[in-house]
Amino acid sequence: MLRSMLTVCGLVLCMVLFAQQEQVLKGRVTAAAKPVSGATVKAERTRFGAVTDTAGYFSMVLPSKGNFILKISAVGYATVMRQINMQTTADSIHTIELQTVAADLSEIVVTGTMKEVSRMQSPVPVEVITPKLFRKNPAPSLFEAIGMVNGVKPQLNCNVCNTGDIHINGMEGPYTMILIDGMPIVSALSTVYGLNGIPNSIVERIEVVKGPGSSLYGSEAMGGIINIITKNPLKAPIVSADVFATSWQEYSADASAKFKTGKVTGLAGINYFNYQHPADRNKDGFTDLTLQDRMSVFNKWNVERKDNRMASLALRYVWENRWGGQMEWNRSWRGSDSIYGESIYTNRWELIGMYQLPVKEKITAQFSYNRHQQDSWYGTIPYMAEQQVLFAQMFWDKQWGSRHNFLLGGSYRHTFYDDNTPATATADGSKNAATHTPLPGIFVQDEWMTGEKSTLLTGYRYDYNKHHGSVHSPRVAYKFSPNSQNTFRASFGTGYRVVNLFTEDHAALTGAREVVITASLNPERSYNGNLNYVLKIPMQNAFAGLDVTGFYSYFTNKIVGDFDTDPRRIIYDNLKGHAVSRGVALNAEITFAFPLKILAGITYMNVYSVEDRLNMPRKNIQLNAPEWSGNFVLSYTLPYQFGIDLTGKWDGPMRLPVLPNDYRPEYSPWFCIANLQLTKKLSNGLELYGGIKNLFNFVPEDPVMRSFDPFNKYINDPVANPYGYTFDPSYNYAPLQGIRGFLGIRYTLFKQV
Repeated sequence: MLRSMLTVCGLVLCMVLFAQQEQVLKGRVTAAAKPVSGATVKAERTRFGAVTDTAGYFSMVLPSKGNFILKISAVGYATVMRQINMQTTADSIHTIELQTVAADLSEIVVTGTMKEVSRMQSPVPVEVITPKLFRKNPAPSLFEAIGMVNGVKPQLNCNVCNTGDIHINGMEGPYTMILIDGMPIVSALSTVYGLNGIPNSIVERIEVVKGPGSSLYGSEAMGGIINIITKNPLKAPIVSADVFATSWQEYSADASAKFKTGKVTGLAGINYFNYQHPADRNKDGFTDLTLQDRMSVFNKWNVERKDNRMASLALRYVWENRWGGQMEWNRSWRGSDSIYGESIYTNRWELIGMYQLPVKEKITAQFSYNRHQQDSWYGTIPYMAEQQVLFAQMFWDKQWGSRHNFLLGGSYRHTFYDDNTPATATADGSKNAATHTPLPGIFVQDEWMTGEKSTLLTGYRYDYNKHHGSVHSPRVAYKFSPNSQNTFRASFGTGYRVVNLFTEDHAALTGAREVVITASLNPERSYNGNLNYVLKIPMQNAFAGLDVTGFYSYFTNKIVGDFDTDPRRIIYDNLKGHAVSRGVALNAEITFAFPLKILAGITYMNVYSVEDRLNMPRKNIQLNAPEWSGNFVLSYTLPYQFGIDLTGKWDGPMRLPVLPNDYRPEYSPWFCIANLQLTKKLSNGLELYGGIKNLFNFVPEDPVMRSFDPFNKYINDPVANPYGYTFDPSYNYAPLQGIRGFLGIRYTLFKQV
């Protein structure tokens, strides 16, 4: 009995002593006398942390003795370090004031309204991706990196040449407008080539707007907009470099440096990628990955002007040589019918400029020019093309009173396109005729703060096309934020796209099918509605954010390629009916007081077309548009400056282009491409990283039909080929690269010059 009493007393004494050794630290985080919710408060070199609530308050347990360094951070604010002595200040409530970072570009967006605005204040939902996210799964090009965005799918359209486009919410590449610094510099001819070779070191952020944006940007902005914002040389690091290699012997190098001469600050960047080791892991006789040799050079200058007026000029040159095909192929077989190969030489020049006029009003002029030359052979079919796009616009940004922000502008786009396909032939097909397409337009927009918690955006654009006449594109958007935790957005807009046959499907240029145009193609139109809800959830030791969007798009005059009527042809015509893209996307973010952060997204979509044939509606599910898809990023910081990242992209079954009586499944299986990376931060700006890509070693089956007969020389053999199968490399739903390791090093030097 005595022993039991002593034991109980000992336990009570230990509990008392333990309680005396720990105290609760209480505090409040504010900015401009207003509470900051969701701020992370962490005691450095300890496991203790907390997250502020809706009123900005936090509480955390710390040992009662000793000095501690608190690190307080929140998105949009400068990080604060505060020393706390628990022995003297434990009973008081500490108030910590944060300062807004005006140049925190992760919270500033321009794509939705063509002007800088806080992301949370924007009436148009905009998703922002920074290079910090790309570094969690390094890629040699933005074409691959953009796949980390929920609902955005880089789609390879050919298993031989590995060219592709960007799908947003299941819509094909021609419906996605690619911008660089707000300029339509990446034309429809060159989505994959334009995104390849942009040095990651010069990218500040990427903004994604889902849904039509034609009211501001004109033709092609039907399905969505991807705007690549390059770094301001004034704020860029002096030197940055990123070099990595994979076990497949892929080599990627990316570097930038800035310099200053008088009032001119420049930023130079270079990107180089090389892969020259053919691999055939699936034993079909064809290269699993296209061999590439690519270099891109970028230079941007900013001029310091009176009253901080903007003036910048940027140049970029891209050169690339890629080929894929039978393993025995080399340059001497280019265009022959003995050994099959698809060889593409690309030269591309780009010029982008911006100048704010030296007047009292804020009037800005922008211009861009690009020239894309392509020399390519797809088996025995040559494709020689050149496209030039000249774009200029000027707009007036005016604040009317305290509630109206007005935008008025005009633009002019001139497109020159020439190739050796039926797309540029005369009506009788007797000779080639390059196309010249002028597209002038005017636009107006008003952002009206209807109250302290609500904003109404209205916009309208008028374009005139010489072939299709007048095109009207209105839109309206509304945002309501009853408090800092809840934001509602609703928008409606229209989009249109003038015809450019090349953009309809890159499979038209493979050596497998002939292009057939059945009629004069009319411009497409789309009508889109979005509902968006953003919820912030502060918790005691974590902060969560949810972003839910419901979308619905209705298309008329949709240009479709008929792959089914004749397996040797692609027949293009306007859809006699309509098409629909609808669904729901959910993005979630959870930040814990301990060093764990989780990002995850899921998209459900139903994309289809309804064709009216002899008064009998026929529904067709869109190719390469999975009903379910999603992404995830898990990041954990380990001791001694180590970090681990698990990233992945998963897709549900999607409809694939099968041939008549095809033995391959019409729908792909569920699959996930996951990647694991370990990073070690060293001193002086150095960082080592390495990991594994395609962790589950997923590789599609049967990607190339009749790979042993790529020239279709023996398809008429009724015994060996009773179903009349033809060579077809378009059965694609995932990369053909299996599991592989990678290792790299980064260096960044910041210093004012």
